[in-house]
Amino acid sequence: MTKLTGSTSRRGFLAGAGVSAVAASTFPAPAIAQDIRSWTMVTSWPRDLPGPGTAANEMARRINAVSGGRIEVEVYGAGEIVPADQVFDAVADGTAEIYHSVPSYWRSKSVGSLFFGSCPFGMTAQELSGWVNHGGGQDLYDELYGRFGLKGFLCGNSGTQWLGWFRQPLESVDDLRGLRFRTSGLTADMFEKVGTAVTWLPGGEIFSALQAGTIDAAEFIGPWTDSALGLHQVADYYYYPGFQSPCSAEEIGINGQVWADLPEDLQVAIQIAAQSLYDQILTEYDTRHAGALVQLREEHDVQVTKCPDEIIVALGNAAGEVMAELREHEDELVRRITDSYIDYRNQAVEYMKHSETALMNARLLDYDFG
Repeated sequence: MTKLTGSTSRRGFLAGAGVSAVAASTFPAPAIAQDIRSWTMVTSWPRDLPGPGTAANEMARRINAVSGGRIEVEVYGAGEIVPADQVFDAVADGTAEIYHSVPSYWRSKSVGSLFFGSCPFGMTAQELSGWVNHGGGQDLYDELYGRFGLKGFLCGNSGTQWLGWFRQPLESVDDLRGLRFRTSGLTADMFEKVGTAVTWLPGGEIFSALQAGTIDAAEFIGPWTDSALGLHQVADYYYYPGFQSPCSAEEIGINGQVWADLPEDLQVAIQIAAQSLYDQILTEYDTRHAGALVQLREEHDVQVTKCPDEIIVALGNAAGEVMAELREHEDELVRRITDSYIDYRNQAVEYMKHSETALMNARLLDYDFG
């Protein structure tokens, strides 16, 4: 739990206009007790992994900065205190004050959590932020995580991910049947409906599993982070688009009692820090993915290939089946989350036909931009 250390300091102050030097000298500078909260951050990432690992470090730095040093956060990588998939429980039970991970990992807690991370054929990073901030998503997020004694904030997004790395080429839906594929979240449900053998592994274990042949394919994030893990060394085919994960949000989860004990100014500061990092992390991923893709193609001869439309349509229909089932889920809160997500997503899709989608299609036309 939160560890408090007390210290006192004396601060001088300038007397206001009209206050005599004698009066000022009568009252000593006030002694201000400063409670410094020392927080442990556990993460689901190898320490300093480009992308989510470095984002966790930056989240800790921002909390330190926006709190004026009143909260000091020390970051631990996956396995240093608890395994990657146990950070949620570690913070809920008070082993640590805060974690950095992704909502897509918490199916065992509630399938509703997955919508806040990534949804196949779902929202983009901007749309997800819009739903959370303006479409009622944060209230649902708070209600769900409150069940487990946590307060969650989205604090980053990798943007549209890649379909993944495959040891053999994809030609039809038949190639997905029996394929041993590493993925997570609602994407797993979608692939299982077409006969894929889905498994989940922490990011740090994907390379060895592909190398040993215990899995046939894996999706993680995108060129920047995937190349840092060396996935191009153990799988020849890199497929896009990432319809299985149009975006993937990163989050912090704070122990509920620790959160409640914070003064309001620190609560607001952490909220602002998380939102500001969301925007910065998204643009960093887009920037670094673009450069890493050039390197993968030119220096490592990676075969970058578009997934056949037949497979995309089949998986889109499978995703629709998953959504229909969740709208009938036994948990009333999961049903409300699903309905809210789908309604916001469909509204965004209709608007974006005239906005972002139309713009992206226009940019691909044959003209000379210089």
